[in-house]
Amino acid sequence: MPNTNTSTSTPAEPSLSTHLHYLRYALSLARRSPPKPTNFRVGCVIVAFDKKRGGEGEEEGEEKEQGRVLATGYTLELEGNTHAEQNALAKLAREHGISLSSETPSSETSSLEYLAELGREVLTPDKDVYLYTTLEPCGKRLSGNIPCVQRIIATRTRTRTPSQGSPGEGGGGPGRDGGGIRKVIFGAREPGTFVQDSASLKILDGAGVPWEYVPGLEEEILRVAKEGHSNQVVQGTNVDDISPEERRRQEALPRNPKKRMMEVDVPR
Repeated sequence: MPNTNTSTSTPAEPSLSTHLHYLRYALSLARRSPPKPTNFRVGCVIVAFDKKRGGEGEEEGEEKEQGRVLATGYTLELEGNTHAEQNALAKLAREHGISLSSETPSSETSSLEYLAELGREVLTPDKDVYLYTTLEPCGKRLSGNIPCVQRIIATRTRTRTPSQGSPGEGGGGPGRDGGGIRKVIFGAREPGTFVQDSASLKILDGAGVPWEYVPGLEEEILRVAKEGHSNQVVQGTNVDDISPEERRRQEALPRNPKKRMMEVDVPR
């Protein structure tokens, strides 16, 4: 008979409060990104839930393990036009001595190779790794760099033989042993500022990568993401914000005679 004991089955999903905790952490990282009109400010946290959750001896709704942070990243943290997820994965690879290939379109295959190695050697199935990002991962990059969804998929690629294709292109296939990034959690969809109708979630679906949108922080995430863009809402001018020069200029302008009459002191 199959073993139905929850203590030995697949770990339960982290709670909503846990998801929100790490999304708030990712949002705090996004605020470190320099505001620019050409980027969204995004934060990313890679978390391992590698201890038992929801097992025997726990009260209902209680989590024995809230996870541990493996890596963090935010937009433009590393040199170049770098994305949050890209930076978090790159920093994690460097921490474990995995050589990073040049991040250029011409070296796309070798760049994905290091991510496959990261999945095999570091993001092992027992770690049960989640990737938290404020905005959904990009599915297309106008710069020609590798989209973040392809990077995530590449971490799930198993060891390949020379006859198999490149990671992330279907040849190696997603890691069915559960290694790599197990699931993607995000707090807002990507606005259509740079790429219309993002297909990133369809790409994740096609590769068998689970994802989940967690509501509750979307308004703040988008406000932070778009800071530095020219189409931001501008608040009305406060009279106290007028410079002394502008005040003197306005005072020198011709004034309404009727208004002047109203300003004359009236004898008491």
